[in-house]
Amino acid sequence: MPATRALPTEEAVELIQLTRILAAKELAPRVAEAEADETFPRDVFRTLGRSGLLGLPFAEEHGGAGQPYEVYLQVLEEIAAVWSSVAVGVSVHALSCFPLSRFGTPEQQAQWLPDMLGGELLGAYCLSEPHAGSDPAAMRTRAVRDGDHYVLDGAKAWTTHGGHADFYTVMARTSEDRTRGVSCFLVPAGTPGLSADPPERKMGLTGSATATMRLDGVRGPVQRRIGQEGEGLKIALASLDCGRLGISAVATGLAQGALDHAVRYARERETFGKPIIEHQGLAFVLADMGAAVESSRAIALAAARLKDQGLPFTREASIAKLVATDNAMKVTTDAVQVLGGYGYTRDFPVERYMREAKVMQIFEGTNQIQRMIISRALDRSEGGVLTVLGKE
Repeated sequence: MPATRALPTEEAVELIQLTRILAAKELAPRVAEAEADETFPRDVFRTLGRSGLLGLPFAEEHGGAGQPYEVYLQVLEEIAAVWSSVAVGVSVHALSCFPLSRFGTPEQQAQWLPDMLGGELLGAYCLSEPHAGSDPAAMRTRAVRDGDHYVLDGAKAWTTHGGHADFYTVMARTSEDRTRGVSCFLVPAGTPGLSADPPERKMGLTGSATATMRLDGVRGPVQRRIGQEGEGLKIALASLDCGRLGISAVATGLAQGALDHAVRYARERETFGKPIIEHQGLAFVLADMGAAVESSRAIALAAARLKDQGLPFTREASIAKLVATDNAMKVTTDAVQVLGGYGYTRDFPVERYMREAKVMQIFEGTNQIQRMIISRALDRSEGGVLTVLGKE
């Protein structure tokens, strides 16, 4: 029961159709075994990249597809409805490429972005630290200038693709200034002194590798600094706005997948002489699940359209992340309830959906942090901006 979508162009329709075909043929047959074995599907990202799906929201001159976020988020949804670990990976890869695409020099962009967006290079984003998750300005990883190089030392926690990525976008402290003392660096895998701890043993998203990255005297030329020295926190926060939209789409897709499975089961399972979907008590649960999924989608796409018009969207990205991930937790929990005892077993995927939904309320900024961002934005707001869609 795929989602009904109102897409802006014929090209977008073709992208969704392509994504559905790839998800059915390349992802669906592998997801259960890979998640059970905790196997990272590196080859899947090459397939997605060569199909043009890793670089959707990036400029064509950099090797991207030049698609609006409104379309990119819906592609992410389609992937997440089948395999959330891969969808999270696509979102994190985009997060890792964003600083270079937005703040890099033309020379840096020409050197690295085509392979990044084409899927030959997979990215990871290194911001959080063991003691500095919700407060990135408290980071202790340092980058000390040494002639025409920087030397990086520290540890970066919760790194998606840690140990598997081909490049790491790393935020490190270059001065003691709390807000202007962080800079952004591109660190290729294999750089001496860069290593990954054993992967975390997680509740869900077990097909996605998460590890702490260690930087011990990692040397990188000045040419691998992205943006100006001291711009790192600004770059990180701008990246997170986009990343939160990505995670809102992943959560919506995950909830859609759980809803689809619950509806199929409710049509087939019979009690008291009729399918359980015809019992009002359960039908109303499914109705609430459907309403939650559609609400999440609408809120995420509304924020994406603001971004596509070049308007501020920080508050709306936080709202989308908050609502979509809370809804995903509720929808996946209800999917387990619809299946009853079977939903609690690993013979059906809905217990995995529920485990995967939980972390979405935590990463890209906990939902408590989202509430803080939203409330502060409301306190500062003075008036709305009126624009006409399609107008510059």
